[in-house]
Amino acid sequence: MAQVQVSNQPWYKEVTKNQWRALIAASSGWALDAMDVMLYSMVLVHVMADLQMDKTTGGFLATLTLLSSAVGGILFGMVADRYGRTKSLMLSIFVYSIFTFLCGFSETVTQLAVFRLLLGIGMGGEWVAGAALITETWDAKHRGKAMGFVQSAWAIGYAFAAIVAGLISPLWGWRGVFFFGIIPAIVAIWIRKGTKEPEIWEKMKQESSKVKQAKPKLLELFSSKIIRWTMLGAALSVCAQFGYWGLFTWIPSYLGTPIDKGGAGLDILKSTTWIVIMQTGAWFGYVTFGFLADKIGRRKTFILFFVMAALLVPVYGMTHDATSLLLLGPFVAFFGSGYFSGFGSVLAELFPTEIRATGQGFCYNFGRGIAATAPTVVGFMATSIGLGAAFGFLAIAFALAALLVIAFLPETKGKVLN
Repeated sequence: MAQVQVSNQPWYKEVTKNQWRALIAASSGWALDAMDVMLYSMVLVHVMADLQMDKTTGGFLATLTLLSSAVGGILFGMVADRYGRTKSLMLSIFVYSIFTFLCGFSETVTQLAVFRLLLGIGMGGEWVAGAALITETWDAKHRGKAMGFVQSAWAIGYAFAAIVAGLISPLWGWRGVFFFGIIPAIVAIWIRKGTKEPEIWEKMKQESSKVKQAKPKLLELFSSKIIRWTMLGAALSVCAQFGYWGLFTWIPSYLGTPIDKGGAGLDILKSTTWIVIMQTGAWFGYVTFGFLADKIGRRKTFILFFVMAALLVPVYGMTHDATSLLLLGPFVAFFGSGYFSGFGSVLAELFPTEIRATGQGFCYNFGRGIAATAPTVVGFMATSIGLGAAFGFLAIAFALAALLVIAFLPETKGKVLN
């Protein structure tokens, strides 16, 4: 395995203008993806009341979005390998912004479900296109940091969703909140104008055209040389995302649910503040993971974050005091979110260039597809034992993720992509 050379100058001085541009493009798309997707969670209590949904149905609509995002991720992964990372990124942003906007016109649960289903396709596509763009544009020794910054944009988008809902919902209701979701379409236009394709992808396409190679296919992920990485990446993604989506889909509702019904009983202003502070912890978690992964390796960093998440999430679920939730929240988000920064780098380092985006898209989004059941499972459990107690069940997913890393994941720190 080729290794990177060590430099004495600060890491940021080694980063080129094109690499920064790619980072901004991928980060902007991911932040706005998070905003559009999480707007649903922020107004879920109001949507359930207006459209007469129970918690199980509310969770199912979140599940539906995640299921379609799995399809979108696999689809856009193949688009990114064939037509380019930036084109795939731009198209995915258009899709999720348009259908978030249309959610505001929903008059029935069925209509909202259709729009959420179509929104998810773009949501799934954005991650894989952005991850492929960054991991192929940035040098190996800084790849973890770059993906950490990109992934940290999710926390910014999550917090921004809370702010948007807190400001717009009292004035124009939950429909106005969804209408705001059209904003990302502007970013897609900016990405198309000035973001370059990675050189490694351009060279691969040139070589492929010369020898008239067959276009990359999804089935190549299951060839004898690749299948072990496909299975490992998918299994790790299932566990990690089940824990995340089961928890963070329902946290806004948990904070806003009355105390006598098992929640924290916070008003909309406090709920927004608590979420923003919590996502500040998540931002630091994403970035810290990236720096640690480049410093001590991918495996050790994954294990640390998964184990801590398994320990902290049940404690958070047993906590109902508002002050305690405020203090504990950033740490839960730090460890319960930060591990996502490792997926882009590790999956890029396991798959070859010609099927890299396809591999990243399949593993990450297969996991998201299975994990899509988490909001429904937690919502169902909450009807009998309450949301807080249901959160404790998610510790199992984080513990299993840690075991998968310990048993099967190789250390890929410093691997140069060929």
